[in-house]
Amino acid sequence: MKGTLYVVGVGPGDPELMTLKAVRILERCGVWLAPAAKKNGESTALGIVEGVVDRKDKEIITHHFPMKKIRMGQAPDPEVKKAWDAAAAQIVAHLQGGRDVAFPTLGDPAIYSTGFYVCETLFALAPDLPVEIIPGVSSIGASAAAAGQPLCLGDDRLVVIPATFENGRLRETLEQFDSVVLMKVHRVMDRLVPLLTEMNLLDKAVLVERSSQGGQRIRRDLTTALQPDNEPHYFSTIIVRKS
Repeated sequence: MKGTLYVVGVGPGDPELMTLKAVRILERCGVWLAPAAKKNGESTALGIVEGVVDRKDKEIITHHFPMKKIRMGQAPDPEVKKAWDAAAAQIVAHLQGGRDVAFPTLGDPAIYSTGFYVCETLFALAPDLPVEIIPGVSSIGASAAAAGQPLCLGDDRLVVIPATFENGRLRETLEQFDSVVLMKVHRVMDRLVPLLTEMNLLDKAVLVERSSQGGQRIRRDLTTALQPDNEPHYFSTIIVRKS
């Protein structure tokens, strides 16, 4: 019998935000393949899991996935593709040996997750292997909760986009939607703050760093993020709500 790959959303950081199903799946799987952003670095997702699930008797594989831009419709960076291929090959070997594999991923797997790239690579190698996606609490929802505000109400129109878009596209999006969630903001604050200021939206924006993690910070004055040595953490999200 072949094993199953479970892509498990483990939430944004607080282990208590993991779902009961995520915990049950991780307890049951004998192999965990955990993504790491740096070579020989620790896995943030694995750290969350270990706050709830005992890793004793588990085979832990920490796999490095380079943090480089992925553009839909374009071939990925060769280093990124190599990482996907290597992860998929390890997973296939375990699944064909009858072992279930859990791939813990931050937040919810459906939102900018490495897990789905690995799934696509896996299907190319062995399309008949079973895969199950376990949803999780998203960083988007956790950020709104931390800021004490809704993402959308009534007939609000909500959009979630990477802040790495060029300013023309960002401006158009901010004009058209009632609520805008900007992800991947930590390196583009020098573009975002002037644009939001120009559009009279700066006071409608809130910056949430490390939502539900240790060191969580809420900033309603985004100009502080432009100060030297005060740049946002990698795990940062901006919510702009016009209402």
